[in-house]
Amino acid sequence: VQLQASGGGLVQAGGSLRLSCAASGRTFSRYYMAWFRQAPGKEREFVAGISWNTGNTYYADSVKGRFTISRDNPKNTVFLQMNSLKPGDTATYYCAADSVFSRLASRYDYWGQGTQVTVSS
Repeated sequence: VQLQASGGGLVQAGGSLRLSCAASGRTFSRYYMAWFRQAPGKEREFVAGISWNTGNTYYADSVKGRFTISRDNPKNTVFLQMNSLKPGDTATYYCAADSVFSRLASRYDYWGQGTQVTVSS
C-alpha cells in the first residue's frame, strides 16, 4: 500500500490550499482515509476523515466549516480543501488509511509522506 500526499505550500492567512493523497496497492473501498497534522513539538492530531465506501466525513472541531475532505473513487485520491487558513494551521500534513475509523494516529496502519503547510500572518 502506498499513499502519496501533495499540495502543501506557503500561503497567507485567509488563503486556501488543496491537498491530495493518491492511494495505490490495494482496493480501498472498505477503508477510511484521514488527514492528520503535526506541528513542531506537538503530537500528531486528527484533522479530517472520510469513508471510502459511504463518503461519510468526520472533522476536528478546529477545522470544521473551513476544511472539506472529499474523494475521487476512480482515481483513488482523497482531497483536503483548506479555506480561511490561519497561522495555527501551520504543520506537516499526513494522509493515512485503515479499515477502521479512528481519530487516533496510532490506529492507522498506512501513512503517506508529509506535505508542509505554512500559513503566514
